[in-house]
Amino acid sequence: MKKSIKISSILGLCLMLLVNSTIFACTGIRLIAEDGSVRYGRTMEWGSFDIHSQVAFIPKGFQFKGLTPEGQNGKVYTAKYGIVGLDWMGKDLIVDGMNEEGLAVGNYYFPNYAGYPEYASEKASNTISSQGLPNYILSQFATVEEAKKGIQEVNVVGVIEESLGIVVDSHWMVSDATGASIVIEYIDGELKIYDASIGVITNAPSYDWHLTNLKNYINLEFDAAKPKTLNGETFSQTGVGSGMLGLPGDMTPPSRFVRAVAWTQTTRPMPNTKESMYEMFRILDNFNLTLGPDGAEGTGELFGKDHSTMKSSTIWTTSWDLTNKTFNYHTQHNRRVQQIDVNNIDFTKIGDQIVRIPLDVEREQDILNRTPKF
Repeated sequence: MKKSIKISSILGLCLMLLVNSTIFACTGIRLIAEDGSVRYGRTMEWGSFDIHSQVAFIPKGFQFKGLTPEGQNGKVYTAKYGIVGLDWMGKDLIVDGMNEEGLAVGNYYFPNYAGYPEYASEKASNTISSQGLPNYILSQFATVEEAKKGIQEVNVVGVIEESLGIVVDSHWMVSDATGASIVIEYIDGELKIYDASIGVITNAPSYDWHLTNLKNYINLEFDAAKPKTLNGETFSQTGVGSGMLGLPGDMTPPSRFVRAVAWTQTTRPMPNTKESMYEMFRILDNFNLTLGPDGAEGTGELFGKDHSTMKSSTIWTTSWDLTNKTFNYHTQHNRRVQQIDVNNIDFTKIGDQIVRIPLDVEREQDILNRTPKF
């Protein structure tokens, strides 16, 4: 917590410079194994400083109070379901998480496109902030269908996030154990809910734009390109990968979206959840970003302000088994896959406060020494 406070202070001195920088350039995917088990996972990119995420355990019955532009006078609601999620900056805000029913929510940056409804003080009692939306969905709903209906009954507004000094432009992907997924966006003050059958999300532009952009890549194939004969001379591929020739390789949100669709639609056979976990991390590791002035969203003018503890712009990578209720992840400090079994957590016995544990026992890579002794 002391580190979080220190970073918040640093931010307070630098926020005058934060004009064109951005936040949370992430890639999210969903995989369904042959046994029907469902996984949702994502990368978390933030290039300016360590957001010091912890694993947060939110008890069933925990009382939330929504934030509005006027303060803590928003919607008061009680958690129907226990939640495991990753927070940031010591805040009681989940950016990626799953509840005990197997519903998962990921928060993704949506710069220059998010447009929340105007705040009406007379509706404060039914209002929450955009950064509080994952908390609301995870605590109130068990399925995508419930979330789709319920989100239309609450007012979501933009509120300046004190730790950043800006209104966080966000959109969200919600997935459940049936394999259903939706993307939620607010554009020009209107709520947009898209059925996300392909199970992929990145950042701006809007989700429907990304779907349209996929039409530019329908020529891509998983199989190698076939040889062609021109005027009696045959031309064949020079090496493997010709079926994906033209797949965009840069790290912009549109290109990451196309690549994520290409890789999730051409997975190897995944008979069960263990195999889908391996495949999910293999795919998501394609989106790891290095530190650098253009290494990730969030760099901008704040790049290099607090890199003393950072190894990568990809701070952590998650994989949530929505069917079997387990949580796997690795971090920028330790590539070893770690696991939390949500089935073994009694959310009624946590107490009345959020409990946190660090993502890493030690912030360093544990290396197994396999040197033989002769």
